[in-house]
Amino acid sequence: MPVRNALEALTMRPTDFLRSAWPWRSLAYLFGGVLIGLATILAVLVLVAAGIVLSVVVVGIAGYLATVLSGVAVGRLERWRMRLVDDNALPDPHRPAPRAGLRAWVMLRLREQATWRELGYTTLSALILCWMDALVLVGAVFLPLNFLAGPFYIRDSPLYITIPVAISGIPMAIIMFYPVTAWAGARAAMARAILAPRLDDAGVKLVEVTQSRARLVDAFELERRRIERDLHDGAQQRLVALSMQLGLARLELPAGSVAAEQVAQAHELAKQALTELRELIRGVHPKVLTDRGLEAAVAEVAGMAPLPVDVDVRLPGRLSSIVEVTAYYVVVEALTNVAKHSGARRASVTAGVSGGRLILDVRDDGRGGAEPSGGSGLVGLADRVAAVDGTVALSSPPGGPTVLHVEMPVLT
Repeated sequence: MPVRNALEALTMRPTDFLRSAWPWRSLAYLFGGVLIGLATILAVLVLVAAGIVLSVVVVGIAGYLATVLSGVAVGRLERWRMRLVDDNALPDPHRPAPRAGLRAWVMLRLREQATWRELGYTTLSALILCWMDALVLVGAVFLPLNFLAGPFYIRDSPLYITIPVAISGIPMAIIMFYPVTAWAGARAAMARAILAPRLDDAGVKLVEVTQSRARLVDAFELERRRIERDLHDGAQQRLVALSMQLGLARLELPAGSVAAEQVAQAHELAKQALTELRELIRGVHPKVLTDRGLEAAVAEVAGMAPLPVDVDVRLPGRLSSIVEVTAYYVVVEALTNVAKHSGARRASVTAGVSGGRLILDVRDDGRGGAEPSGGSGLVGLADRVAAVDGTVALSSPPGGPTVLHVEMPVLT
């Protein structure tokens, strides 16, 4: 497995670690941290002083704003600099400004939570982290060099003392690579925890993703309808015509002849194919759902179930096509599971609209103990409902009853 960051590098074999670039990358990272921290302290002092001096005029506000927004620059620099010790790039949490201009950019940044986290990180880096970087670098560089340079400044001691002291600086320098790399990795992990994007930062992006997912569902359902229409108006009509022609041919042939038997067999095969095609069309997109709505479609599904199903669907009118299709397949999948796995003697389907949401319940009196991970299709059903921003809840204690509760917004 490739090593992706400094902390993972510490788990390498010592020979591999010392031959790698990670110790030097860690040194460069900490050295950069010291420089950025000192530069930040100097810049903030200048900006605050300018704000105080110019506070009598409006210009002084710019100094304070620049101080607050300095974290944005430091955060961007830190995300770029982290690549020295972490190959996993940290994405920028900021959104692009809605329009051009400095005012729009400043107003957007002041409203973003990421800006204030970056300011907090900048403060932490300037007050604490850069000094800890400096302390680690001093220990890693100064101490070994102090031992190596022993013969040059310890003049009163004999060589048999100063030379071993100088030689001991070599293993000390090698050993110091480990704390340097460990601190660099820990510091980068701390920076990642503070600067990493949050869900709140991506609020607009999440809305866009949700809208995109809804568009995909729309496109998928449109394609299903096109396939259903092509099968219904094309292949099914040809099979009907073929079945009728074969039926007429059977009437013209002498009874008991070989040709009559072969035509009869072909006629039966054509009728079987027509039946299977009708089932396939119903599975792709039921025509009754398109023509008459969810109530009629649920009633038809319940009528074809292998056990009695009580239906109580009360809707104020037609719902959006996505909601109707999703609810329909929830009922189909749920009743299929009841018939296959529950051992129930009776089931019920209830649906209604409350508070702008469709509430759908499928209940059975079976043995219970249903598990979503048991291969019953409940996971796929939940994914389908989630695509329209809905939720699925399952109650199935051992011994029953089992209740599948689904809610989804009426308008999607």
